[in-house]
Amino acid sequence: MAKKRKEKTKEEELDFKLPKFDEEKFLKRERRNIKTLFLSFLVGFVISLISFGFWNLLYGSGLRWELILLLGVFCAPWLKYLFLKLDIDLTDFGKKGWFGSYATYFFTWLIVLVILVNPPFHDEEAPIAEVVVLPGMQELGGTVSIVAYITDNVGVEKQGIDFTLRYPNGTSFSPEFSFENNIFRYTYKNPSNISGEYTFDLTATDVNGLKNIINRTFEYSEEALKIISSIFSDIRSGDVIAIKAAEKISSENFRVYYRISNGTEINVDRKDKNDKEKYETTAEYEGWSENSNVTVKFYAEVSHYFVNVDENFTNTVEDTVAYNFSTGSDSNIGTEPPLENNELSYSIPYPRGLPSTPGFEALVFIISLIIVVLIFKFRKKKKR
Repeated sequence: MAKKRKEKTKEEELDFKLPKFDEEKFLKRERRNIKTLFLSFLVGFVISLISFGFWNLLYGSGLRWELILLLGVFCAPWLKYLFLKLDIDLTDFGKKGWFGSYATYFFTWLIVLVILVNPPFHDEEAPIAEVVVLPGMQELGGTVSIVAYITDNVGVEKQGIDFTLRYPNGTSFSPEFSFENNIFRYTYKNPSNISGEYTFDLTATDVNGLKNIINRTFEYSEEALKIISSIFSDIRSGDVIAIKAAEKISSENFRVYYRISNGTEINVDRKDKNDKEKYETTAEYEGWSENSNVTVKFYAEVSHYFVNVDENFTNTVEDTVAYNFSTGSDSNIGTEPPLENNELSYSIPYPRGLPSTPGFEALVFIISLIIVVLIFKFRKKKKR
């Protein structure tokens, strides 16, 4: 029985024949696949050029990207019409063949369009400028620093920046400024000690002529810093010394502090979070001493950090008035250490940074690369 089964197996092995390889059919199919791949790429490229034209026509439309995407999708069926018009044999093309063709068309269209709507081929974005005035209100005798971080997708040169400053009486002039590493700097010293509101225009123009115009103001006033307390003599440790620091000094939080006659520097805190102009201190901090006369000068330090720029841009408001206080007998005077910056009830500006993320173009490139690899793997598998 075993002998018969063995003989039958040998007989079956002898009857098995390898199928004949149809070289002509294989070459015909591969030529067809190459042709459809090339045509899909060509159609995607042409539709991207047409889409770029519509992109320019739809400037200012809120549905710009959506309409362009619909155009790209609705043009995809032209592939089948083109294949049939060119008498391409689609008998065994199958779903995978169509998927490869449509994927090639879509990602060719998308990549070429993204390249076309970005520099150096296209630019419709004016320079971006973040402008700060340090401080927004200054005492006479102090300086005002105007700093701007100006960026653009094609670049801005110093000759593309115009700066005009206007005095409170309406006269204007264009002073010299510096512009380096995207940072604009100008310091106004007010040599004539003119009080009132100043205005300025900063215009940034990129190499393609697109402009961004920024208007800002700052003020010189004796109301920037001042004492609003009425107690100046026989000060005890629990007596509140209140200071008004105008909110116009800066749009951000700023540090208020004072120096007493022996050189000690003491931070001043806010007690009411809803009142951003009122600061309070007492004589309990180190530097004060009982039964003594103390001269105090108040300051406001304004600072700003631009995103992803490590430099701290800062300036100081100094009250023009020096205040004289006399302390009484109180053993608690001068016993508390001064407040550190991180102990204040308000936060002082600190360096800011954005996480580094790949751009839209990089994402499209990665997805396209994956699709191409999958298509070639599929074709390689199909050949086998």
